[in-house]
Amino acid sequence: MFNGNIKIKNREIPKTLLGTSPFIGAAQFGHRARLYQLDLYQKTENMVKIIKKSYDLGVKGIQVIPYENVIKALKIAINDGCELEIVGTIRPDKEDEDIETFTNLGVSSMLLHAVITDSGEWEFIAKKLDLIRDSGSIPGIVTHMPFRTTKNLLKSPIIDLFDIYMVPINKLGYLMDTSTFMEDSRTELRNLILELDKIIIAKKILAAGVLKPMEAFDFLKNLDYVDMVTVGIASEKEAEESFNLLERL
Repeated sequence: MFNGNIKIKNREIPKTLLGTSPFIGAAQFGHRARLYQLDLYQKTENMVKIIKKSYDLGVKGIQVIPYENVIKALKIAINDGCELEIVGTIRPDKEDEDIETFTNLGVSSMLLHAVITDSGEWEFIAKKLDLIRDSGSIPGIVTHMPFRTTKNLLKSPIIDLFDIYMVPINKLGYLMDTSTFMEDSRTELRNLILELDKIIIAKKILAAGVLKPMEAFDFLKNLDYVDMVTVGIASEKEAEESFNLLERL
């Protein structure tokens, strides 16, 4: 299901992306966040190993949060022969800086961070989406709140300004704006996203490591509205387990 590429506009982007949230020690990882900062972000060579291992396993795309050391690791991997398609996440309060960084890298797509999207500041968001499109990259947005924000997007003035929508989704409803992610709410989200009619990237499918890959991907394969997936990886061993399993499914 997530093998190969998906064509978006004039780009061919891999359906499976290596996620980099563990690289920066993102807060959703709880007590492991500090360990990731020490073992990954502060040790560029370890991030490079994961990128290369994932690439060797057939993962030719990466979703990048452009912190300095992550960009450094990415450039090393590229220079060492990893021909990666890059989907970049643009951080709040660093929009123009990040657009310039990603433009220089020749990324396939740029997505506005969830903090930007979920603010609902449509005029500001529209300006940044226009800048992304003008750069030659495919514009997209991210949300932390797929129920609330998708409803708002359907009646927003930016509905025609983006092509890709990245949403957190996992079996538990963890890190989603729902108290229970059971049949009714799963159907509601599916209907909202189908009405939105964008290319959907699923993130947080492992619920920040709470779910085992088999359980997470078994749920993922039944989501007929998801086109792509990004999977955060914290070690070469995790890369081998997750990406081999995802390929088989």
